[in-house]
Amino acid sequence: MTVKEVALVTGASSGIGAIYADRLARRGHDLILVARNTEKLNEVALRVSEETGRSVEVLTADLSDHDDLFTVERVLRENAAITMLVNNAGFGGVTPLLGSDVDRMELMIDLNVTALMRLSYAVAPGFVARGEGTIINISSIAAIGPEILNGVYGGTKAFVLAFTQSLHHELAPKGLRVQAVLPGGTATDFWEIAGFGAYADSPKVMRGGAMVDAALTGLDQGEIVTIPPLQNGDLWTAFEDMRLRISGELAHAEPAPRYLAVAN
Repeated sequence: MTVKEVALVTGASSGIGAIYADRLARRGHDLILVARNTEKLNEVALRVSEETGRSVEVLTADLSDHDDLFTVERVLRENAAITMLVNNAGFGGVTPLLGSDVDRMELMIDLNVTALMRLSYAVAPGFVARGEGTIINISSIAAIGPEILNGVYGGTKAFVLAFTQSLHHELAPKGLRVQAVLPGGTATDFWEIAGFGAYADSPKVMRGGAMVDAALTGLDQGEIVTIPPLQNGDLWTAFEDMRLRISGELAHAEPAPRYLAVAN
């Protein structure tokens, strides 16, 4: 008997989340799809179920709302059939920091950081107990290029990258797979929500299906960090090697000589 594997995907009513739903169902996963928009969520669920024959449940939830977030956490803790969590829900911004509404920036942190962190905490203990499970966190190239878009957005995605790398360090020996995906410009409604809808038609923007297919290929290859638009993967390897080299040079009781006062 084939054991049912269930993937829970957040932000699944459109864009990258909806594409993950399609691709994972075609890989044999049953699904639990989470988003705020019930109508769009049901449309995705119906289409995916009809085209793949997989079981698709919907869970309407606003992950910036504490009660809704706790409901999804409970599902992740209690449903032992869940073998994969795709933390995709989030939004971005292109407005410079000083031109941005601070309340909307706080909401961005709630969704991009707090919700992702809490859902990961909810699912990880069960995965560890069973000795397997996969967490995919959708970050952004803004994580390593904070000058690209709004600074708070870049900061949230840098958190996602660092958090994922830490999760891998801690949980990979316990049987878990953890991956951060860093999309570049991708043709989804992200740009409309961010206030720069015209960019979705740029020749530099990747199609959503191509991005998700590349990300899943990276997962299959065992990558911790997958950057679909980066053509030369050796650059990331060199970047990581240097980061690890620097992190190994930070345990010193005295400041570096360049920071010591020069005697007159």
